[in-house]
Amino acid sequence: MNSKLMLLTVFIGCLFLLSFRGDKKKKIVFFGDSITEAGVNKGGYIDVLNQEILKQGLADKYDLVGAGVSGNKIYDLYLRLEKDVLEKHPDVVVIWVGVNDVWHKADFGTGTDYDKYGKFYDAVVKKIQATGAKVVVVTPAAIGERTDYSNSQDGDLNMYSNWIRQYAADNHLGLVDLRKSFHEYSVANNPKNEDRGILTTDRVHLNVKGNAFVAEEMWKAIK
Repeated sequence: MNSKLMLLTVFIGCLFLLSFRGDKKKKIVFFGDSITEAGVNKGGYIDVLNQEILKQGLADKYDLVGAGVSGNKIYDLYLRLEKDVLEKHPDVVVIWVGVNDVWHKADFGTGTDYDKYGKFYDAVVKKIQATGAKVVVVTPAAIGERTDYSNSQDGDLNMYSNWIRQYAADNHLGLVDLRKSFHEYSVANNPKNEDRGILTTDRVHLNVKGNAFVAEEMWKAIK
């Protein structure tokens, strides 16, 4: 067998083997703070998403990875982006951060000023996009569930969420607007105007209903 014929035989053999390979799973990394860190636990929103994927017979289509760290703000995400996200070679990265940037600024003086938040956020997105991965951005949901915007950080949360909405529109990014959907849910399901216990345990972190709700909203964006 001459060399050209041998190469052709090898090439055809490779094509034959590739024809039996299933489609590569879409790897989706959820990048965020303690809410996402807890999301991989049983009953967490990432776990709920995985259960839905199994139920729909799509386990061979999606690989969900949690990359949340408690207390993280946008600049923390920037600092650990390479190791915790890019080295995993994701197809999609879902960025959910902002609560601590607002909350810690008010309570501890260690949050993120509005102008710096946008700059770090843009830097994180650009680095992800440079790898070819798609980006979905998520507005910070709540620091308190009162429906009349009387929670102490509502003003800042609305401002940061407005920035994310505009940034998503300007850069053609996927958007999960949890700030909007949480408020709408609370208006419909919080007649006593409680500050917690509707979708959160402590005004911020998700309860059972909250995890199910977030999973449903995330699924709309990634399916």
